Amino acid sequence: MESITSSNEAILADNLKELSVQDPSQPLGSSQEIPPHRSHDPENNLKRSDPFQFGSRYLNENDNVFEFNAWDHVETDDIYKEYAEQQYAKQREAPVSEFDKSRFNSDPAKWWNNFYKNNTANFFKDRKWLQQEFPILSQITKADAGPITLLEVGAGAGNTAFPILAHNQNPDLKIHACDFSKKAVEVIRSNEAYGTKNIQADVWDVAENNLPPGMEEGSADLVLMIFIFSALSPSQWNQAVQNIFKVLKPGGEVLFRDYGRGDLAQVRFKKGRYLEENFYIRGDGTRVYFFEKDELVDIWTKKNAGDVLAETTPEPHFEVIDLGVDRRLLVNRAKQLKMYRCWLQGRFRKQGKTNS
Repeated sequence: MESITSSNEAILADNLKELSVQDPSQPLGSSQEIPPHRSHDPENNLKRSDPFQFGSRYLNENDNVFEFNAWDHVETDDIYKEYAEQQYAKQREAPVSEFDKSRFNSDPAKWWNNFYKNNTANFFKDRKWLQQEFPILSQITKADAGPITLLEVGAGAGNTAFPILAHNQNPDLKIHACDFSKKAVEVIRSNEAYGTKNIQADVWDVAENNLPPGMEEGSADLVLMIFIFSALSPSQWNQAVQNIFKVLKPGGEVLFRDYGRGDLAQVRFKKGRYLEENFYIRGDGTRVYFFEKDELVDIWTKKNAGDVLAETTPEPHFEVIDLGVDRRLLVNRAKQLKMYRCWLQGRFRKQGKTNS
């Protein structure tokens, strides 16, 4: 295979800046001969905030890749893989300075506070799609679901908690929304939907040696972690896993979604953003890590759960119920260019019998 020319590389790099990284929305259920996700009918062009379904638009051999702006479960091609490796090499050659590394790692909450001061609740769209991805989130909101405690780690501005509450019919559901950004918690508490008996927001750092305010060991039925684990440094993973293990009931589950290695967001990082392998500083000072699937298995099971966990808990610590790679091919039809997104999504269960 021939190397990418500098001209093509420049075009590809430019497109990385321009391309939207939001996912396309796809309608559910249709009796049309042409499935909705294969239709160009404007009525089917739902926005990201509408319920949609992952994994329904597959790229077949005879398809025109530029017919739609996104395809599901598409492996990266050789050209993109080569370009990504070139980018990683450049990133390693120009890492963050030791001074800045200390500055960004010493107080990560500071940078997230600044982020939410600048963006408040308007930066993220409500994650209504989570109930499609994790059906249990719909089950716990049913009127007869009974007492359920959901701990959300890294709740941000409430873009997960409030959509769940909006559909809630369960009087005994309690959402404990935590974030280590004081400003983020202020944003949640200022929301007009806050203040009911079904939600409580608190400042909590999942990587500190304590549990969320007002929560005891074994008090959570579910823990929701959506694009939060990637904000931790590798040195913080063990403590975070330990805290989640402690707060969950036996048989409780972690619902997890985060960035995968090779994602568009990783490939487009420029010089001066590389902290360590797969770990970067964004332009706003917040950190982000890109995971391998096997790496997450090691982190959440006994293989790499950490010595601290081994001192206090029997092995294994978490059972991987499901862990998949969600690959999305986005295309810029105007420039006839292709870009790849990659996320990892899974469920991890604390081993043990549930309390009855």
